[in-house]
This record gives sequence, C-alpha cells and structure tokens, in this order.
Amino acid sequence: MENGAVYNETTEPQAKPPRRPFGCTLRHLWGWRLPAKALQAILSLLAVICEEIVEDCMKCFGLYFFEFTSCSAFLLSLLILCVYCTDVYETFGEDKVQRV
Repeated sequence: MENGAVYNETTEPQAKPPRRPFGCTLRHLWGWRLPAKALQAILSLLAVICEEIVEDCMKCFGLYFFEFTSCSAFLLSLLILCVYCTDVYETFGEDKVQRV
C-alpha cells in the first residue's frame, strides 16, 4: 500500500477569521486609553499648526524646540494608534510591541 492511502487527513483546515475593514480593532486600546491617545494626537497636531503660524521671532531656539517636540509627539501618537488599533499588534506579537 502507498503511504498516501494509509494516512488520511484527520483535522479540518482552520477557518480564516473574518477580515475587518483595514484591519481595525479596538481590542488592545480600550476604555479611557483610546480617547486619551486620540486627544493627544489632536492636541499635538494643533500645537504644530499653531507653531507654523508664527512668522517672526527674536530668539527662535525655544520655538524650534517646541516645533520638534510637538511634531514628534504627533508622529509618535499616530504610530501608537496605528500599532494598537490595527493587525500590526498581532503580527509582531505583544512582547516585541512592549519592547519597542
């Protein structure tokens, strides 16, 4: 007898989970954390916009530092929202996301 005839497949293939639109999920960022991160992104974007309104300054070091920090806060809060609210969290795994 051939090996193929002796051994039959005993398990059914796993059904694929239903696809979410754009892979969005709120499972990892729930409760007060989601509104807090969304508010952080909105306020940091508002800070970047307000900084860009300034046309003249005498000593611009503080303004440039504010621009750098507000832009960094905006980009990092968007990154956090994207990681925790999409399938990226499951793709990389919890330990790698926590380490980063």
